[in-house]
Amino acid sequence: MTAPIQIQEQPNGVTRRKFIKGVIAAGAAVSASSYLFRGPEQLFGQGSLPGAVERLMTLTVNGQQRRVDVMKQETLAMTLRYKLGLTGTKLGCDRSECRACTVLIDDVPHYSCSVLTHTVRNKKVVTIEGLESADGKLHPVQQAVVDEQGFQCAFCMSGFMMATVGFLKANPNPTREELAHGISGNLCRCADYNKILNAMMRGAENMRRA
Repeated sequence: MTAPIQIQEQPNGVTRRKFIKGVIAAGAAVSASSYLFRGPEQLFGQGSLPGAVERLMTLTVNGQQRRVDVMKQETLAMTLRYKLGLTGTKLGCDRSECRACTVLIDDVPHYSCSVLTHTVRNKKVVTIEGLESADGKLHPVQQAVVDEQGFQCAFCMSGFMMATVGFLKANPNPTREELAHGISGNLCRCADYNKILNAMMRGAENMRRA
């Protein structure tokens, strides 16, 4: 039977195990002190490092203040979908080509897959979920899509509607050609563009009536 390994005492009475535990405890103490003495915007009187980004931020989304932890390289599409649960914003190409992820930022359509979340800190973001009124009434463009059955698979639907709503804020009474040009960056894999344009034109009419 093998005898148990004995840990020899050092001349000063400190064992190897006690020495290691002391090093760990000292490191924890240093880390804790640096945390406790860190101010909201500075550390021991020094400002944040150049290029540093505060991760915890407040976003204004669909008229509500939302507090969220955001990485500095995180896109708005990722924040909306996976941090705030607003999955109506779709991720298609994820490289600014299909526009399925279109949202309104200060009433202007943007590709949310190519916008860093930190850049919209002081702006108003509206997603497809924010078009519906508080009493549950559909937005005129949303209602037009229902009435015209303007989409086939509807994966691209939210992007088209957000692009149309943004375009109609600048041109509320467009011709069919003008509206087609205004939302031409949005792609439909089902290639159902004629039905989509019919629905968007009806949405424009609904908005003018409203």
